[in-house]
Amino acid sequence: MINIVLHEPEIPYNTGNIGRTCVITGTRLHLIRPYGFFLNDKMIKRAGLDYWPKLDLHEHDSTEEFYKFVEKSEGKHRIFYATTKGKHRYTDVEYHDGDYIMFGRESAGIPEEILAEHPEDCIRIPMMPEERSLNLSNSAAIILYEALRQLDFPELETEGELHRLTYKK
Repeated sequence: MINIVLHEPEIPYNTGNIGRTCVITGTRLHLIRPYGFFLNDKMIKRAGLDYWPKLDLHEHDSTEEFYKFVEKSEGKHRIFYATTKGKHRYTDVEYHDGDYIMFGRESAGIPEEILAEHPEDCIRIPMMPEERSLNLSNSAAIILYEALRQLDFPELETEGELHRLTYKK
């Protein structure tokens, strides 16, 4: 299972969208406090629709508490830091079951104090040089689906059927 981590999320709509993406993909969501909203916020529920109660959610009171949680987890787990300041493309990483992908605040990203400690684990989505960043929920979906693609979409349904008709042969 891949883990998505939101470091001090600010915008409830993005968090709700990411939560919905996590439910759809069987991904665990970790939220590191403080938040810029309350988890019972109607905007989270609106963005997450009826998926929010199904979410595998872990809350952490601080970055330090999150790191302790990861250390105590079974197996070897890596943390990747999604940032516009990264030197490596998100597609250059070989993802493994149990990896964590951390995203920062919409307004400031992951604190540079954290990034400076993990330069080889900082990944980025290529974009035009004069632009700031993609929407947080879009970024999370892009990187998460690359990780899942590499793992051959474990436990995910990879084929669909029409509801009323059948595909022509």
